[in-house]
Amino acid sequence: MARQVEEFYDVAVIGAGIVGAATARELTRQAPGCRVLLLEKEAGVARHQTGNNSGVIHSGLYYRPGSLKARNCAAGRDALYAFCAEQGICHERCGKIVVATSEGELAALDELQRRGVANGLSGIERLDAAGLRAHEPAVVGIAGLFVPQTGIVDFVAVTEALVRQLRGAGGRLQTDAEVRRVRRTAAGFDLTTTAGCFRARFVVNCGGLQSDRLARLCGVEPGLRIVPFRGEYAVLRPERRSLVRHLIYPVPDPAFPFLGVHYTRRVDGAVEAGPNAVLAFKREGYRWCDCDARDLLETLSYPGFLRLAARFWRVGLLEYRRSLLKPYLLRDLRKLLPGLTAADLCPGGAGVRAQAVSAEGQLLDDFRILSADGMVHVLNAPSPAATASLSIGAQVAETALRHFGEG
Repeated sequence: MARQVEEFYDVAVIGAGIVGAATARELTRQAPGCRVLLLEKEAGVARHQTGNNSGVIHSGLYYRPGSLKARNCAAGRDALYAFCAEQGICHERCGKIVVATSEGELAALDELQRRGVANGLSGIERLDAAGLRAHEPAVVGIAGLFVPQTGIVDFVAVTEALVRQLRGAGGRLQTDAEVRRVRRTAAGFDLTTTAGCFRARFVVNCGGLQSDRLARLCGVEPGLRIVPFRGEYAVLRPERRSLVRHLIYPVPDPAFPFLGVHYTRRVDGAVEAGPNAVLAFKREGYRWCDCDARDLLETLSYPGFLRLAARFWRVGLLEYRRSLLKPYLLRDLRKLLPGLTAADLCPGGAGVRAQAVSAEGQLLDDFRILSADGMVHVLNAPSPAATASLSIGAQVAETALRHFGEG
């Protein structure tokens, strides 16, 4: 039997990852007195993409100038540093090194530097081999970039702080509330969840790995499908963490949205190495043994994924090989740190990326936000979404309030 409908809200935000939390909090800031409900299907906030990412505050180096990614990353990065300082959240502006290991990568390194300057990054330093060694003695390369704006933070702590501010402004977080049904009414929407039924005038979908399904549940065709890719990390043993002073990245392949294996320091002192990027058999599948028949069938029967696989199957096989056979992971990691050995590594964690794929088989690279009647759907929020979350949240809240007639 369905539970009794609970009190009425102005806006229900679905998904308490960092983007959903930032949006809900921003709604209360832009429209004081707005009754905001933040719904989360798990027992706590930031349990999926937010809580299983690399913890990097991205600089905005990679993104096409003028894109939503570039604009939101720049604004969100600065806002995030200020928010962390204000809230006493542990973070570090440690900088990162992008390393070219061959002559063939120099043109791409030049383009990265151009993009960084176009995106407003000051203080980017072009490095030769000696400059690389001065910043990172264990790194071997022929050229590189030092980007001082990159940092690290615990994004779960950021999300928790956003929720505290939401509650302080009168908003509500309801956990263990998976949305099962959305019904439009004369007054707005009835949302049936595993924690009961809630009414709201408007709905904002920040469902991450489930965002396309939630859109369809709301009667909106998103024009894409979320395909989950798992990134698996190794970690350096504590006594070898000194090999990495900043963050160390390769020059990325512009034909693929993933950055390649790299080294990431974390605020707790750990150093991660990886990740690979393999198809996950479950949307929230953090281990090889995690499999959901519905999720896998939806992916494998989606024409967009089949077209994508036809183009990138060779790359996919290499990623699987690196996942299953650790000597190949070590080989790729040694391209940046030749002194690394198998004994320096131990198993780490994993995250799952909600990659939006079009029906034509294109990996959607920029943010995708769709407004509908009484609704706003955040359908694609890839990296640097966590870095840009405060900016994205402000933008989505502004869009929602304007669209809903509350601004």
